[in-house]
Amino acid sequence: MTAAGSVAYGYAGVQNQAMGLTAEQRAYVAGQRVARLATAGADGWPHAVPICFVLDGDCLYTPVDEKPKRVQGRSLRRVRNIEENAKAAVVVDSYGEDWPLLRWVMLRGAAAVVEGGEEHARAVALLREKYAQYRAMALEERPVLRVTIERVTEWRGDGRGG
Repeated sequence: MTAAGSVAYGYAGVQNQAMGLTAEQRAYVAGQRVARLATAGADGWPHAVPICFVLDGDCLYTPVDEKPKRVQGRSLRRVRNIEENAKAAVVVDSYGEDWPLLRWVMLRGAAAVVEGGEEHARAVALLREKYAQYRAMALEERPVLRVTIERVTEWRGDGRGG
């Protein structure tokens, strides 16, 4: 176990940080276009979905957008899970056939549903800046999910821990 803010190395290439992203990790994560959000409801069953996202400080935001879904808004499993259990994880990764270039960063923290207000408006603006598709969607009418980053874990195929 490590003290808050300290770094511990486990198996080859893994780095665990109690708080915050390094500048290099932040650049890597921010530069990716898709991630996977994992949540679990009160029943404990995991649920993982691909997401579009932005970073803003120590928070990651992902919208409940207008892409076709079986259910909408607060009825989505990820939203219900966050309302039942705020613990969430987001994995951002790179895959290719050249395995020394493989990499993933997992961000864990408390998730919340954000609707309306300045925080919501800022998240929507950042999402529209990163993803042109969101400029045509009515995101201001839909919830945004926030994950406040509390713990960072990274693995790299080249054995470097970040």
